[in-house]
Amino acid sequence: MIRRVGRNLGLLDSTAPAASAQLEAEGWALLTGVFTPAEVAGLTAEIDAVYGATEPDVRFREADRPDFRYEMYNRSPAVQWAIAHPAILAAIEPLLGEDCHVIANTCWRNPPDFPGGPWHCDAGPHVPRPEGVPWDDRIPYPVFVIGAHLWLRDVTTADGPTAVIPGSHRSGRLPPRDRITDPDLSYQGRPAVAPEAAAGDVLLFVSDSWHRGTPSLASGRGRLFVQCHYGRRDIAQRVLTTHTVNHVAPEARARIGSEREAQLLGLHQPFFYDG
Repeated sequence: MIRRVGRNLGLLDSTAPAASAQLEAEGWALLTGVFTPAEVAGLTAEIDAVYGATEPDVRFREADRPDFRYEMYNRSPAVQWAIAHPAILAAIEPLLGEDCHVIANTCWRNPPDFPGGPWHCDAGPHVPRPEGVPWDDRIPYPVFVIGAHLWLRDVTTADGPTAVIPGSHRSGRLPPRDRITDPDLSYQGRPAVAPEAAAGDVLLFVSDSWHRGTPSLASGRGRLFVQCHYGRRDIAQRVLTTHTVNHVAPEARARIGSEREAQLLGLHQPFFYDG
């Protein structure tokens, strides 16, 4: 685990919460009872108002865009407050640093027939390596981004909870492409966990973990949660796309002659964390 030492990073020399240790070792942790029922109700009311007042924008998933609203801390004071909750920061700061920041903040409002998604990593893996090259356990596996699902409805197996494969964040690899929807996928013999949660709980997962939204069952009620990705200070924010927020002067933009040159100047097509 790490701490900020001036402009640099050093090893944490104090005790961290149990959730931090679980995130580092297992790649996931569930914080229970973070938000009270009244706080959940306030968050839900503001989010419903955001969905009612704004049209979905297209990032890179045209088909399911009605489910999402982006840049939520800009649109909801309650969300801005919630993603800064001390219980969340206490768990993630020992892994990301005390100056970590929000790189993406999206609300998900999935219908009762949520079909689930494929096993994936959110970008990364940040330290890629080939199969058969084990990680030296003497070196804590570095964590660059942590995702959080702030559950605003109870989520049971029927509703399609988020599944995470423990330890997979240390693999240095993507999930096998021929098994990206296999419910029995495992890593080093360890099967997935799909924690049920109550409204007000927060699921944390290392972004390099193999994870997915699981398919809902016939009795599913739909999912509602605020997703927030927290990154090390060195990881760029994607709350708004680079088309909207960038460091490129108009005259420099006019001189761009290729897609690669646009990327070099920081103008990227939306991808992970952008939506």
